[in-house]
Amino acid sequence: MCVLSARARGEGGVYWGTYYSLLYFLLIAVCFLSFRHCRPRRPFEKQCCGEYGLRNKREVWRVQLQMANMRKSARELLTLDEKDPKRLFEGDALLRRLHRYGIMDEDKNELDYVLSLKTEDFLERRLQTLVYKLGLAKSIHHARVLIKQRHIRVGRQVVDVPSFLVRVESQRHIDFSLNSPFGGGRPGRNKRKKLASKKGGDEDEDLE
Repeated sequence: MCVLSARARGEGGVYWGTYYSLLYFLLIAVCFLSFRHCRPRRPFEKQCCGEYGLRNKREVWRVQLQMANMRKSARELLTLDEKDPKRLFEGDALLRRLHRYGIMDEDKNELDYVLSLKTEDFLERRLQTLVYKLGLAKSIHHARVLIKQRHIRVGRQVVDVPSFLVRVESQRHIDFSLNSPFGGGRPGRNKRKKLASKKGGDEDEDLE
């Protein structure tokens, strides 16, 4: 009431000016804090995207969800008795699956090792990573391009999914597709153009 009455009399100009100045400086501080550089909340995910040539962080989250489900199943099985039929059956199936895809070593036959799995263990078994490590691509990003353009096969099957998990016994069958120009197939569009133009030039020289 005192402020309102002072304002009504025209005597509260100093008070309201101080109030607006404080509000102005507070607004500037908020803008400065919102636009300043901050560390990423999950720098590990960004590092994985660059190291393994992932498209976005969603691919990392997908792998983390798959790993979380396996670890959850292992934790539930570890609460049961060692001779429980469910633990014996489902535990052996889970370990066989991890060994089959090379995510865990063959000598790790305990459910406790499932709890120590990392995201890199799954990313190392992706087709994109293996194509690069086998020397079929110049870089991890080049490997993704080759897979998406259907130049890579696993056995007799052409695979165009970079996140395809390769089994241990199928790893030695990764190679270029038989229809791919890299695998002895038909040359690409630009290569055919060059050959056609070169052939046409040779014919003109013969006519002369």
